[in-house]
Amino acid sequence: MKIDLRSDTITKPTPEMLHAMMNAEVGDDVYKEDPTVNELERRIAEMFGMDDALFFPSGSMANQAAIKLHTQLGEQLIADKYAHVYNYEGGGVSFNSGVSCKLIDGYRGMITASQVEESINPPDFYHSPLTSLVCIENTTNKGGGACYDFEEIKKIKEVCVAHNLGYHLDGARLWNALVVKQEDPKQYGEIFDTISVCLSKGLGAPVGSVLIGNKDIMEKAIRIRKVLGGGMRQIGYMAAAGLYALDNHINRLSEDHQRAKEIGEVLQKLSFVTHVEPIDTNIIIFNIDSDENEFIAKMAAKNIHFYGMGQGKLRFVTHLDYTKDMHAHFLEVLSSIKLNKAVL
Repeated sequence: MKIDLRSDTITKPTPEMLHAMMNAEVGDDVYKEDPTVNELERRIAEMFGMDDALFFPSGSMANQAAIKLHTQLGEQLIADKYAHVYNYEGGGVSFNSGVSCKLIDGYRGMITASQVEESINPPDFYHSPLTSLVCIENTTNKGGGACYDFEEIKKIKEVCVAHNLGYHLDGARLWNALVVKQEDPKQYGEIFDTISVCLSKGLGAPVGSVLIGNKDIMEKAIRIRKVLGGGMRQIGYMAAAGLYALDNHINRLSEDHQRAKEIGEVLQKLSFVTHVEPIDTNIIIFNIDSDENEFIAKMAAKNIHFYGMGQGKLRFVTHLDYTKDMHAHFLEVLSSIKLNKAVL
């Protein structure tokens, strides 16, 4: 039995999702003639109570398009130091938009309204970049799947309005936050100028993200997608996977969350584990005082795979393909692992 806990991106379509994909009605999406893509975009825009949505091949491209929509060359965005747009999108902020990042030392990838306010450059001080955008991530990836308090999200919005800043949500795992916090997507649509949501993580689709916003900003999104090379043709086969996921894979995210908590409970009992981050959703981040490479190797020998993050920090991610039987076996193996303390 192979158990892969590296990420929720490693899932494969279920047989039912494959059936929906193979039976999709398709057309040329570059001409906006793919009915399945059009339905996916309409459906997600409606879910969030926003005007428009646009299908992208990846979450990184959707985020990069949003940044370009909000900013001009030489300007600056504000984000947490763990932000995906800064750490994991290949330097696209500077390459694609000519924008720099003001990074905030938040808590588990989350920032506060007061921190945002303090980070805004005075607009009349032409020696520093003009602050034009705030990007937040919910849930946070590098912060261990942490979920924002929605009241803080609203307070950040007030700061953005007061200073005429755009407000973008990297919602790659927003579905997880919606489930665990029992929130309504329309709450987010009322607050943010743009939102990206991913279909290929917790929802289990093979590819695709959607950028959502209102007409005043989204009218240029399709042009930016074209510039970035994101025009696709009969992509309705993939959009059908997204539609199937919306109908069938959102509520089941609670299973991933529960299994993550149970893994955390076992980790807390292991002598070599020094700290387990709070577990809100499906990401478990923890520290050990032993050789992380030895730990990874011992688990790999038992066909269990996951990532080390360096300096004794490791990560597990639960997902659609991590089954009940896998979970029971994994907890048994994890409980039995013995490690020596690292030699300093």
